Amino acid sequence: MPQLKSAALERLALAGLALLLVGAGLGWRQPLNVDEERFLGVALEMLQSGTWFIPHRAGEIYGDKPPLFMWTVAFFSWLTGSPRVALYLPGLLSAAVTTAVLHDLGQRLWNRRIGRIAALLFLGTYQTYSILRVGQIDSFLCLWVALGLYGLVRHLLQGPAWGWFYLGCAAMGLGIISKGVGFVPALMLLPYAYAVRRGWPGVVSLPGQARRWWLGACITLAACALWLLPLLVAIAQRGGAAELAYLQDILLRQTASRYTDAWDHREPFWYFFVKVIPQYWLPLVLALPWLVPAWYRQLRKGDARVLLLLGWACLVVLFFCLSTGKRKIYIYPALPALALVAAPLVPWLLGRWFSGRPRGRQAFIALSVLWFGLWFVRGFVEPLREGSNPHAALMSEAAEASAGADLVLVDWREGHWLFARQPIVHFGFSRGSSVENAASWLQTHPTAFALVPKASLNRCFHADQARLLGQTSRASWYLVNGTADNGRCRSTPPSTVYRFHWTAPTG
Repeated sequence: MPQLKSAALERLALAGLALLLVGAGLGWRQPLNVDEERFLGVALEMLQSGTWFIPHRAGEIYGDKPPLFMWTVAFFSWLTGSPRVALYLPGLLSAAVTTAVLHDLGQRLWNRRIGRIAALLFLGTYQTYSILRVGQIDSFLCLWVALGLYGLVRHLLQGPAWGWFYLGCAAMGLGIISKGVGFVPALMLLPYAYAVRRGWPGVVSLPGQARRWWLGACITLAACALWLLPLLVAIAQRGGAAELAYLQDILLRQTASRYTDAWDHREPFWYFFVKVIPQYWLPLVLALPWLVPAWYRQLRKGDARVLLLLGWACLVVLFFCLSTGKRKIYIYPALPALALVAAPLVPWLLGRWFSGRPRGRQAFIALSVLWFGLWFVRGFVEPLREGSNPHAALMSEAAEASAGADLVLVDWREGHWLFARQPIVHFGFSRGSSVENAASWLQTHPTAFALVPKASLNRCFHADQARLLGQTSRASWYLVNGTADNGRCRSTPPSTVYRFHWTAPTG
């Protein structure tokens, strides 16, 4: 009993370390990249409109991602009253839970020391820092992948434990309605089936349990149905063409079509091995020349723990390598399992590297402490170095210069919408809201203004009658009204117009 209590306290301390490292600078950080601006804006628009099952972006349906992450950010925004804090809380939660999961699995599969090492390896890897500290879906996906991994490992290697298996299945379902690839823990069933077929010791063979296995699949679908079922009901009752297009887009185009024929972020098969793993899996990747032969020897001995964990991590990387679209964040779900399967070899490696060299071991410990210390310090330095979001100042000046009149957005990005302080008008995000449409709108709405990037300004407006407001990373932005029209644009009025206004503008 004292040992269990001590292990629980150690697990709690490691989860606290995760909160300390990932949460450093929380409250100073603000959304800066387009993903953070987009997801926070969608969450806040859900809170404002009460439309929860179909996400919207400035009044237009946003069909790229399922809504669970945005629901969570909306909940934390309501709970804390601070959207700029709420955006980063899902990643903070993922960090604490994943750290605790790795410590517990390491202790159960090997011993408590290995659990401690696995948690520290995970926290010390650079990609953990780069993903869990940002307000993106992948930081939240890590939570569900970790819980799915935990449930399957408890069942397949230490079971039978159907309750934990069903928990893992539910986590996969919630992962799917966070991001479509939330099912990836199920890939562990492939090396498990191989181990059972070959009679490897250490795996739990469960013949004649087909109903229980299928119940797990049903639980995964039931978790997905928390969103999909109300969505289908809402569309059946009052959905139009836009809602039906959203359903087709989110179920087909953003999943299977995006995987097999991506329209952006297209990279070659070897992208992760050349551009991502060597940098973002530091410092763990430096030990691979010793780890790979050691894993091979363990597999030759029939170690099912290595087969399932390492096999699953490799399958996750392979799964994303086969997709035509790749981003560095995609393979992050494999990292916790890799840290877990590497942890038992760390004592052996340290003994091999520093045998008879106590100063080398002391230097390694000092470097490790310094590594984590730099993490913590960077959490406060980074927000100061990055500064404020330029869209915030731009939209504040636009509202002041136009006296809060309707503002037409041209070639806009999410930051214009998130930080808007007046009613905005646009004609569809994906269609770009062209400057010709803006000119046509101003001709019939003389009190309105338009926000136009420099590259498009001269097509429809006199540059000397436009007011320069400021710059973002993409362009210099000018404010114009109908009197600046140069007479070159006489397009027909846009068929679709979206109006949006924040009741409580984001500061």
